[in-house]
Amino acid sequence: MNQNQTTQKEPEMASLLLGAGFALASLIILPAVAQRIGMGSSLTIALRGALMRAANRF
Repeated sequence: MNQNQTTQKEPEMASLLLGAGFALASLIILPAVAQRIGMGSSLTIALRGALMRAANRF
């Protein structure tokens, strides 16, 4: 694999990891924190939607 192919794959991997991180946060971490602090379900759903939209940008 030459240098050009390596540099092209690095942004793809970074985007994949960032998107996976946002998905993990919105599906697992956010609901757990919301339940712990007593956040309302409508606010939790709104925050989950915002995180998923952010994940789709990358």
